[in-house]
Amino acid sequence: MSSEWPLWEIFIRGQHGLNHRHVGSLHAPDAELAIKNARDVYTRRNEGVSIWAVRSSDIVASSPSDKGPLFEPSNSKVYRHPTFYDIPGDVGHM
Repeated sequence: MSSEWPLWEIFIRGQHGLNHRHVGSLHAPDAELAIKNARDVYTRRNEGVSIWAVRSSDIVASSPSDKGPLFEPSNSKVYRHPTFYDIPGDVGHM
């Protein structure tokens, strides 16, 4: 068994936002300590309201080389494009 702690990816939700932003990585033995360590390392100035810690080994990502085959099916769904709908004039700026 490896004596190295697992790597965690840290995401912070800022005071004025709804999304979490990746801020870095750290090693910790479990999720609870990953959150506590992330708080100490990445939110020293009270800039966060929420922390996510995700084991790096649990993240699955697509490859940039798969961009075409992965996103091509959405091009045939014109109803997903905003140009498909007429916006009434009384709605105003969207």
